[in-house]
Amino acid sequence: MSVPLVQLAPNLTVSKLCFGTMTFGEQNSASQSFHLLDQAFDAGINFFDSAEMYPVPQRAESQGRSEEYFGRWFRERKIPRDQIVFASKEHPFFGSYYLKFSQVSGPSGQMTWIRGGPECLDARNITEAIDNSLERTQMDYIDLYQIHWPDRYVPMFGETQYDPTKQYTSIGVEEQLVALAKAVDAGKIRYIGLSNETPYGVMMFLRFAEKVPHYPKILSVQNSYNLLCRTFDSGLAECCHHERIWLLAYSPLAMGILSGKYFSPDGGPADARLNLFKVKLLAHLTFSGKYLEGESRYNLSNSMVKAATMEYLDVARRYGLHPVSLAIAFVLRHPLVASAVFGATKSSQLQEVINACQVELTAEIVAEINGIHARFPNPCP
Repeated sequence: MSVPLVQLAPNLTVSKLCFGTMTFGEQNSASQSFHLLDQAFDAGINFFDSAEMYPVPQRAESQGRSEEYFGRWFRERKIPRDQIVFASKEHPFFGSYYLKFSQVSGPSGQMTWIRGGPECLDARNITEAIDNSLERTQMDYIDLYQIHWPDRYVPMFGETQYDPTKQYTSIGVEEQLVALAKAVDAGKIRYIGLSNETPYGVMMFLRFAEKVPHYPKILSVQNSYNLLCRTFDSGLAECCHHERIWLLAYSPLAMGILSGKYFSPDGGPADARLNLFKVKLLAHLTFSGKYLEGESRYNLSNSMVKAATMEYLDVARRYGLHPVSLAIAFVLRHPLVASAVFGATKSSQLQEVINACQVELTAEIVAEINGIHARFPNPCP
C-alpha cells in the first residue's frame, strides 16, 4: 500500500499524508521515532513536518529534539535528499494568547529558552530560527518554512471572538517577507507557508508579495481542519481557492478525539496525549510549559465535543469504517487539502492512518457528516 502523492509546486511533490514529529523527544524516544519514520517512509510518506519549539508540551530540556531526531534518522538511513520533503516552523511571541493563560503557565509560557523568548517576528529572529533549525537537522535546506502563527493578535486555539483591544505592536509583513526572501536566495529554504492564519493575514502576505516580484509567494497554509473544526471553510477557503494556496490540514483526528478512545468506559489509555499530559501537569512534574492547545481547543468536558464525536463514531460503525478512516478520508476529500498533517506515537496508530488514506466516502456518508455538522458546528474551533 502506497500513500498517494500530490504536486504542490512544479518541482515539489508531497504525499497526501504528512507525518508530524511533534511527539519526538517527549512521548517517543529516538529509537521509537526512527521506527515510526521507517514505517512511514516505507509506506510512501515523503512529507514530514516539525518546528523549532517541538516537542510538545514545551520545556527547555527537550526543545529542538524533534528536529534533531528527524535529522539523525535522515542521515543514518542515507536517504537521498530529493526523496523527502521537510517542513518546519519558527516560534514567534505568542502575544495575548499566553496572557490569557498567564495564571497557569507563568513566565515559562513565553518559552524564554528559544532565542530568549522572542518578543516579535522580526528579520533577526526569522534568520536565527532558520539557521538553528538547519543546525539541529544538519540538513542543507528546508523545503517548506512556515510562520507558526501570526505576529499579531488573532483569536486562536479555541477562541472565536475577535477583540480589537487585544492588538499589540507587531512586525510588519513586509519585513518578514524580506527575511524569508533572503533565506530563499541563500538556498536555506525553498518555499514559504503560513500556519494558524486568517483570511486577512493570507491576503496581506499576498499583497506585499505582489509589490516586489522577488518576494516569495505563500504556497500553503497549515491550519486545523477535521470533523470537529471546519472553520477553514468560512472565508479562508475562498482565499486559498482563488490564490492557489494549499491547505495542510493539521489535527485531522482532533488530537485523537475522533478515534473515540477518550469516550471509552476507561477514558482511554493512560499514555494517550490528552490523558498523559493532563496527569503530568496536574502532578507538577518536570514540565515547565503547558499544552495550551490541548487545554483550550480540545476540551473533553465540552458536551458538544462528546455529542458530535459520538455521532461521527456511530456513522463509522454503521458503514463498517474505522473511526480513523472516516476522519482522515473526510479531510483528504477536500479539494484544497494537499496533505493531512498527523501524529502517531505507536506503530498501530500510524498504520491506521496509512490505511485510511485509501478510503473514499460515499455521497450518502458525506450527507450524514454534514447533517451532524449542522447540529454541532465546530465544537473545537
